[in-house]
Amino acid sequence: MSLNASLQSRFRQALLDPETAVPPEVTSWNGSDPAQRFAVYRNNVTVSLIEALGATFPTVKAMVGEDFFRDMARVYLRAHPPSSPMMVRFGESFPDFLAGFAPVATLAYLPDLARLEAARRRAFHAADAASLSPEDFASLDPAALPGLVVTLHPSLQVFSARHAAVSLWAAHQGQGALEAVDPHVPEEALILRPIYEVDIVPLPLGGASFFDDLRAGYPLGEAATRLAPEAAAHLPLLINTLVQSGVTISYAIQKDTGP
Repeated sequence: MSLNASLQSRFRQALLDPETAVPPEVTSWNGSDPAQRFAVYRNNVTVSLIEALGATFPTVKAMVGEDFFRDMARVYLRAHPPSSPMMVRFGESFPDFLAGFAPVATLAYLPDLARLEAARRRAFHAADAASLSPEDFASLDPAALPGLVVTLHPSLQVFSARHAAVSLWAAHQGQGALEAVDPHVPEEALILRPIYEVDIVPLPLGGASFFDDLRAGYPLGEAATRLAPEAAAHLPLLINTLVQSGVTISYAIQKDTGP
């Protein structure tokens, strides 16, 4: 490791951990002890990272309270400092961190809620693409639907959780009463940004696998046959979501290659 790389590593460690001494290479312009100025810089960086984490996970922050979130975020960033100069990637490991963070062990839904908010950020920063409208499907021959192969929007995040993360998030946006949500109910959804805003489209349980299969290239008919029985009952709703939500950007009809 070069001296420069070594200094950068030690500077980074000292910047995020107040128990670590300031590297001796760090000096002040007038020869005074740089520790005080470094402490101010350290605090500014820490506060900025905590604010960035709170901006990505506002619902998690609301669920635990601002003071608790700030303390929890400080623990997280010391263990998981930014690994990329692109700050949109900071916090990707936060849901896994929450799953192992003992002080929130009783809030079993919190990691799933964080996963949903991380997925919203990924959808927001994904590539743009023009979605098909319902009218673009109007000319399709119903007999050709089993061979329909779709290309799904690049922002699409197929979300499946053991807890009611979708309903909890929605309640915090004023869409329903928080006290009416049973957090222990599994939920699924599509998360995508068809134009400017990120949409969260709830799915019936088992519906997530349908969109996973479509994205993997299965034609609609085969994806439908792969549905679990309880999800197969919702096939009309799933097809309606495929057409209405903006999740599709193109389609083709797979020809029958059977004997």
